[in-house]
Amino acid sequence: MSYRTVWISDLHLGTRGCDAAGLLEFLRVTECDKLYLVGDVVDLWRLRREHYWPQSHNDVVQKLLRKARKGTEVVFIPGNHDEFIANFLGIFGNVALQRQAIHETVDGRRLLVMHGHEFDAVTTNAKWLAHLGDIGYTFLLWANRPLNLIRSRLGLHYWSFSAYAKSRVKSAVNFIGDFESAVAHYAALHKADGIICGHIHTAAVKQIGPVQYFNTGDWVESSTALVEHHDGRIELLRWRQHQVAQSAKPALAFEPQAEFADSAV
Repeated sequence: MSYRTVWISDLHLGTRGCDAAGLLEFLRVTECDKLYLVGDVVDLWRLRREHYWPQSHNDVVQKLLRKARKGTEVVFIPGNHDEFIANFLGIFGNVALQRQAIHETVDGRRLLVMHGHEFDAVTTNAKWLAHLGDIGYTFLLWANRPLNLIRSRLGLHYWSFSAYAKSRVKSAVNFIGDFESAVAHYAALHKADGIICGHIHTAAVKQIGPVQYFNTGDWVESSTALVEHHDGRIELLRWRQHQVAQSAKPALAFEPQAEFADSAV
């Protein structure tokens, strides 16, 4: 499939939870004029604790660089897990490293693009607590593996402990709501029509006051991407759901269907 723009974030390369196989397949079957990497592409936090870098993760990096060499304009906006890269802002070949960006859609909307960790008080003011939370999140991902191995053999879809916790624990729900409101307010202050961010691993497309809010989700559990069609429509694609639905069918080129894509805006 061909798109004008693609946004992906929170790949967390260097962790066991990264859906590198799904991401490689997504990158293989999609082409775009511009590709935004909206933070936490490489998880330097985890790599400091554990050296984990399989060939598939190297393949993702090579695929991204190959797209840049072949003419795709790549914009890399560092997040909190790869914040070290923010020390090297600039343009390197066809890859631009920026703290944030303004993207103009083909129909004239101005969208602010940033990772979003700047609005997470724990990440910015209590990094030790953020690291502790990251360890807890890693444990939940580990617990997902045996459960979902059994579920897949029973023909059931992927189910996530962490996603369930976020949807049920009041403090987590409040945090997500506060985060969304904060980034939308920030976009309004910058006279933007909308904002595209990541960080909280909760994909969404919604209207918050006068601002269109888009969250790219992640490539750890949800495996989602935002795309801009050539007519300016922006859509949220849910790749993991597509993979599950196609697992019993012959391999075909990816075509987003209604059940795999949120309503375009």
